[in-house]
Amino acid sequence: MGCVHGKCCGRYPQSSDGDLRDFRDAGPYSAQRKNILSERSLEFVPVPSHDYRLEYSLLTQRGYYPDSPDKENQDSFCVRTQVQGNPNIHFFGVFDGHGQLGTQCSNFVKDRLVEILANDPTLSADPVKAYNSAFLTTNYELHNNEIDDTMSGTTAITVLVIGDTLYVANVGDSRAVIAVKDGNRIIAEDLSSDQTPFRKDECERVKLCGARVLSVDQVEGLKDPDIQSWGDEESEGGDPPRLWVPAGMYPGTAFTRSVGDSTAETIGVVATPEVSIVKLTPNHLFFVVASDGVFEFLSSQAVVNMAARYPDPRDACAAIAGESYKLWLEHENRTDDITIIIVHIKGLSNGDFRNWITYAHAQKRI
Repeated sequence: MGCVHGKCCGRYPQSSDGDLRDFRDAGPYSAQRKNILSERSLEFVPVPSHDYRLEYSLLTQRGYYPDSPDKENQDSFCVRTQVQGNPNIHFFGVFDGHGQLGTQCSNFVKDRLVEILANDPTLSADPVKAYNSAFLTTNYELHNNEIDDTMSGTTAITVLVIGDTLYVANVGDSRAVIAVKDGNRIIAEDLSSDQTPFRKDECERVKLCGARVLSVDQVEGLKDPDIQSWGDEESEGGDPPRLWVPAGMYPGTAFTRSVGDSTAETIGVVATPEVSIVKLTPNHLFFVVASDGVFEFLSSQAVVNMAARYPDPRDACAAIAGESYKLWLEHENRTDDITIIIVHIKGLSNGDFRNWITYAHAQKRI
């Protein structure tokens, strides 16, 4: 979800999984084929300190915007291996820009954030402190850059792998999720929590900073503004609560944290990330880092279920992007930009991931 003048915020019932054929058969897909920017190569990077490796691929798909055929893909991504020249530190990030200059904001942040991390001598000793400092410094630099971030900015979901530990820093409503083997099942565990006014803690925080939290219908007088309960994102996301300045009809952001958005910053939108830490175990199979264009109509579990069907992360990225794209077109006359990174954890788990998937398929367990 983005600002009221940017990304659509509708949410609908979750769908079943799909496949790449749905993507190619979607109505406007043929016209949008040239806008697929897929890193179709399969990349590998070792983590020698714990004798395992990461196998990853990614895909970014420009949204279909019939009213704005020349609109840029405002998503960007960053994969940086061997951060600081250390073979045990690797970075994966997805940045979802919004507003008139969202593309410039997301590209600026994806470049600067990892550079600041790479130049922080405390990164290995205190990754959480380094993460916080990098986000706040990047935000400060964006405010003071030639890019006008008054009504533009970007969310950021990033995963820093240090040895056998994941440090996940989130600002906004994109998401990271990890697949955990639980007996004969694969369970999706969120590595981040969407930062929106649907969260009571975030809602109260921005209100204390002066934000009015109201849906568009409430602002326009169609619903009672005194009712400060909006249900949940899945059932009430079509008209979500948004942030407004005390005496104006802007900025209308449906998130409570971002990088940039200097106007929204005056009413509590901050660039301070929430950082979660996960120590990898033999039951962790892969993780997914994706923009909210993926999760708008797909649950974390649905995304993990789809990814688990494909031993090759290139195929998984294409299938998930295809299903997301198809669902957007079923519910809207447009789609959001879609970006996804899938990283398999190879050698740390009990047995090879490909072998486990082959076995599970044979037993019809996924």
